[in-house]
Amino acid sequence: MSDHWYALHVKPRFEKYVTRQLESKGYETFLPTYVLKRKWSDRIKSLSFPLFPSYVFCRFDIHSRLPIVITPGVMAVLGAGKIATPVDEAELTAIRHITESGIPAEPCPYLAVGEAVRVETGPLEGLTGIVLRTKGTDRLVVSVSLLMRSVFVEIDSSRVKPVRERTPRMVSSILDYNLVG
Repeated sequence: MSDHWYALHVKPRFEKYVTRQLESKGYETFLPTYVLKRKWSDRIKSLSFPLFPSYVFCRFDIHSRLPIVITPGVMAVLGAGKIATPVDEAELTAIRHITESGIPAEPCPYLAVGEAVRVETGPLEGLTGIVLRTKGTDRLVVSVSLLMRSVFVEIDSSRVKPVRERTPRMVSSILDYNLVG
């Protein structure tokens, strides 16, 4: 199969529109979201926002990308230099696992280095990521290297074990990722 997942850079606030347009063309898309509660003077409302603002994931054959790049709102296919780079499927699987787990997740800054861990028990069992400790809370950070973006979810540190060998997915140094049209 020559179809891979690619990250598409889209106009700000066009993520849902681009997703609908690509799906209407028959493409498989993935737009991970999270829920944020916003308070107005008279009520509190739960709103859905993209975990990776201005990005949509799409599976397609890179040699047949014209229908993708001419979709209104799509600015570019991400890659290194002038070569479109597929997104690591294990990273997307981890993000999908988090969004489907029902555990609240939020975007966070990308971490290039940190302690790599594997979740041993619970709904996120088997995931690997980086531990981040803020304000006395442990969080598991899972990253999409190509986007240089990360997502965190609160974890119980007793459920994770250190990973002895680091993989390029967990600790990476991305130096020259550019947008490819």
